[in-house]
Amino acid sequence: MNVNVKRSFKLMMIALSTLLILAACSNAEGIYDDKGQVFRKVIPQDMTSLDPAKVTDQVSFDIYNQVYEGLYTLDKDDQAIPGVAKEDPKVSDGGKTFTINLREDAKWSNGDPVTAHDFEFAWKRVLNPDTAAEYAYIMYDIENAEEINMGKKDPSTLGVKALDDYTLQIKLVKPIPYFQEMLAFGTFRPQNEKVVKKYGDRYGTSAERSVYNGPFKVKNWAVEDKILLEKNENYWDKDAVKLDKVNFKVLKDGQAGASLYDTGSVDDTTISAEQVDKYKDSPALFKRLLSSTFFLKLNQGQVDAFKNEDLRKAFSQAIDKQAYVNSVLNNGSAPSDKFTAEGTAKAPNGKDFSEQIHSDLTYNPEKAKKNFEKAKKELKQDTFTFTLNTEDTPASKISAEFIKAQIEKNLPGVTIKIQQLPFKQRVAREQSENYEISLSGWGPDYPDPMTFLTIMTTGNASNNTGWSNKEYDAMLKEANGSLLQKEDERNQVLIDAEQLLLDEAPIAPIYQKGEAHLTNPQVKNLIYHSSGGDTSLKHVYIDKRIDRETGKKKK
Repeated sequence: MNVNVKRSFKLMMIALSTLLILAACSNAEGIYDDKGQVFRKVIPQDMTSLDPAKVTDQVSFDIYNQVYEGLYTLDKDDQAIPGVAKEDPKVSDGGKTFTINLREDAKWSNGDPVTAHDFEFAWKRVLNPDTAAEYAYIMYDIENAEEINMGKKDPSTLGVKALDDYTLQIKLVKPIPYFQEMLAFGTFRPQNEKVVKKYGDRYGTSAERSVYNGPFKVKNWAVEDKILLEKNENYWDKDAVKLDKVNFKVLKDGQAGASLYDTGSVDDTTISAEQVDKYKDSPALFKRLLSSTFFLKLNQGQVDAFKNEDLRKAFSQAIDKQAYVNSVLNNGSAPSDKFTAEGTAKAPNGKDFSEQIHSDLTYNPEKAKKNFEKAKKELKQDTFTFTLNTEDTPASKISAEFIKAQIEKNLPGVTIKIQQLPFKQRVAREQSENYEISLSGWGPDYPDPMTFLTIMTTGNASNNTGWSNKEYDAMLKEANGSLLQKEDERNQVLIDAEQLLLDEAPIAPIYQKGEAHLTNPQVKNLIYHSSGGDTSLKHVYIDKRIDRETGKKKK
């Protein structure tokens, strides 16, 4: 089949799949209906749970920003502002004790009041080892949290206490300059004890098995299909919420998402690389660089060959990252040779932290070949076959094929097999260390380099590469302990820690994620965040005085 025929056939199939999607959903509670104030968005994968103790993925945390509210939320500049908290905390004991007064008008969607007890219960549940919460470590700065999570102390000893229904006291093991921003993160959201105990293991597995205290509540969650939100009439600040509904359509094919946008069926979708030029003059085209880095996890716990540092370095140096972001992504992504993403945190001198890092993991075919030759001699092996896990989307397949081609070209003797998996399965394989290579990523949970660097410490639930380094662990312990009030010294230790990580190369950095969106110009007050959940929709509204096609006010 020649290229033109193949392209025509592909376009025909995309159009057909879009028609099928529209037909299948025409009666699906009006997911594409734009009557009233409704924001309709395509998302590339489903959320994994409505249980704040159980998730680690960006999509779930983005939904949480809309349906749950913590003590604090993030504003448009990613600064903490009161949510369920009535005001800023009262800080005492040299920055180690936070006393927070809660607003008394906050309610759950079932009418129950949101109290300090809901936070105390939620955090103790996260840290209880029986919950097996992967993100439990994010609470380790709270008194006794780590010991509780390790099963060494009872959850009742946690340094969190409801002094009364509307006063919460938090005791930290040391002062944390960015703790207020951390409290805005999804794992710190409250949980209604009555509802959690009612549903047990089924809590958070469906829209009906949770209650919500955010601007919206989940009306319907059809797994791998759609997530429908509606305004939460019990929300304390409901008068500020203009949207009646938020409809998320799970759609792995970005091309079909663009087709839905063109028919006026959605208000926001990411688009694929080959579509960006088509919309270059459209007022709907919007590119953003996220503070998320993507990399290959090289599992030396499963693959003995990856215990060889030269082989690991060769992988990083064998991939043309600039060509990758230009030809494969074309969406505002940038090549990356580092771990901590640009935009995560500032250094004491005001510069971006990542600018201070020197990496030898740049694209360099000659160095890659030299490191590969050294590895072959050390391993006494000339040929290698590895399986690369990625997601089951068209874009992920194209990405994996590019990476495969680069490695096989620049490291002759290496064969890469591609295994496509649903997002949840790929993540599950990583978590159980049941993989060889995985194309993975990480985004910040709070504005500090620790949010990246901590996940590679020994024993961290997200460090499933088999790599461990005691010196690295000690550096981060010092940065998160004795150096917290010594900005310059702490900054240097964090630089040294990332330098050590990159020198040993347990991961192969590839790019910092960008996104090319088509966003309806009628959508106003949409806030994007660098850390935590991706967006806040509380203040969004649809201005129908604006022409969707031109982006200008209608005449």
